[in-house]
Amino acid sequence: MAVNPALASPQVAARDREALRQVWQNLQPDSCPRSYNFHLHTTCSDGKLKPKELIEQAIAIGLKGLAITDHHAIGGYKVAQSWLEYIEKSSFSAPFPHLWSGVEITAKLLDIEVHILGYAFDPRHPSLQHYLQGNAPKQHEARAATVIDTLHQAGGLAVLAHPARYRRSADELIPAAAKLGIDGVEAYYAYANPDPWQPSSKQTQQVKQLSAIYNLLNTCGTDTHGSNLLRRL
Repeated sequence: MAVNPALASPQVAARDREALRQVWQNLQPDSCPRSYNFHLHTTCSDGKLKPKELIEQAIAIGLKGLAITDHHAIGGYKVAQSWLEYIEKSSFSAPFPHLWSGVEITAKLLDIEVHILGYAFDPRHPSLQHYLQGNAPKQHEARAATVIDTLHQAGGLAVLAHPARYRRSADELIPAAAKLGIDGVEAYYAYANPDPWQPSSKQTQQVKQLSAIYNLLNTCGTDTHGSNLLRRL
C-alpha cells in the first residue's frame, strides 16, 4: 500500500523509511527489474513515460516496490502517488506496489560530477525545496556533503547512483561518499544496457565488496528513461 509522506505523521514516515531499509537489506541480483526498481524517470524530467503509464506498467509487471527518481523534480512522483492511491481505492485487485518518494540530484564529489539518489524523504521539507526546481544545484549546494545532509534533514536516505560509471573509480568514490554519511550505493546496475536487463557482474561484485567494507546498503534500478520499465533506454 502506498504511503504519502506529505500526509504522513513523523512516526509513519519513519516506518516507511525503515521498511525501505529492510527491502534493500534483502535485495538479490534478480530482485530488479520484476520485483523492485528504485531508479526510474518520467516525462517530468528526461524520461518518456508519463507517471500514470509508469504506475500502470509497474502493476502489470507485478512490482512490489519502486521509486520515481526524476532529476531535481518530484512532480512525477506526486502524480504517480495520486494515481496509485486512486487505483487502490477503486479496485479490489491486490497487491499493489509500494511507491517511495525519490529524486536524483547532481552533485560534486572528489571534484567530479556524480548523481545522488534520495529516497523516503518528506517532499515538503523546506531545506529540500531548492533541489526540486528542475535545475542542477550550484556551488555550495552542489557539494555531495550538502546534498547528503539535506536529504537526511528531510528524513530521507541518500544513495550513490551507478558508482562505476564516473570519471573516477568506485574504489575512490564510495569511500569518499561513505565518509560524508551516504546510506547506500546502487549495487545492481546494468552498465551496458543489455536486453534482457541484468546487473553487470564485474561492477556489481566490486561495488558490493566496497559497500560491505563501509557498511552501506545496496540498491537496484534500471535507470529507465525509455518507455519500458524493464530496460534503461
